Amino acid sequence: METVATMPHDAVFKNFLTHTDTARDFLDIHLPEEIKAICDLSTLTLESGNFVEESLQEQYSDVLYSVSMQGHPGYLHILIEHQSTPSKKIAFRMMRYAIAAMHRHLEAGFQQLPLVVPILFYQGKTSPYPYSMCWMDMFASPELARRLYSEPFPLVDITTIPDDEIMQHRRVAILELLQKHIRQRDLMKMLEDLVTLLSAEYTTESQLITLVNYMLLRGHTDQPKIFYRELGRRLPKEKTMGTVAEWLEEQGILKGLEQGIQQGMQQGIQHGMLQGESNATHRVATRMLKSGMSPEFVAEMTDLTREEIDKIPDWR
Repeated sequence: METVATMPHDAVFKNFLTHTDTARDFLDIHLPEEIKAICDLSTLTLESGNFVEESLQEQYSDVLYSVSMQGHPGYLHILIEHQSTPSKKIAFRMMRYAIAAMHRHLEAGFQQLPLVVPILFYQGKTSPYPYSMCWMDMFASPELARRLYSEPFPLVDITTIPDDEIMQHRRVAILELLQKHIRQRDLMKMLEDLVTLLSAEYTTESQLITLVNYMLLRGHTDQPKIFYRELGRRLPKEKTMGTVAEWLEEQGILKGLEQGIQQGMQQGIQHGMLQGESNATHRVATRMLKSGMSPEFVAEMTDLTREEIDKIPDWR
């Protein structure tokens, strides 16, 4: 029978700290007063599972307890460091585990993030513990990190930026304009702005092909043949856009889009995509792949599965 002297640190730790009354005493003694004041330790409940990655389980063990914090669900995550030499990265690791516990809480159906209090139990050779317990101190500039992570994150809400302002955004202007209006505006109403931006020659040929396919697959217009032909005619890169417009018409896509106006654009796209000797969706995908786009991106743009993408011949 294994004795206490030879049992791993992990077994000793979990034998004691998974006993709720023992854990309650531990927390009552060691929690900072301001945190203990918001915790109702009578509600302490042992939770299943752990967050330590398998590769580190010889060095760390953990126990998770749920607890009521001012009437809201919260958690106390106790981590023990078994290794004799302490780790400088422990505070960041504890933050990762806390976020993992928050994620599991949301996955269980809760709508609000819980407070998760990470607690390190240390029994190594070096004394006292030599490293900061604030994960932000691991940054080259801790003060900048504190400002960044204590304030709202940057937001680019393209829906609120005026079109005139977007038009001044150089190489990202056409991306932002299309992303802003692709769901609700007729492409024909954007023609002038699109020609202006594309004529500035900020857009690479690969990006141009991407935009054409994006407009085809996600945009809508009551005059698709006129739109694509006019766009190609008015651009400096007439050969590229003209070829695209002719190819779309040849494959029956523009015809299908026009026929679909009376039935609804989505049905029209589906009808157009089925014209020709082979499925035009695969032809669109092939062009995108040959232009250097990733299979994952092409799958997203065309609604083809990754398996269907992999079966497309002659693109690798």
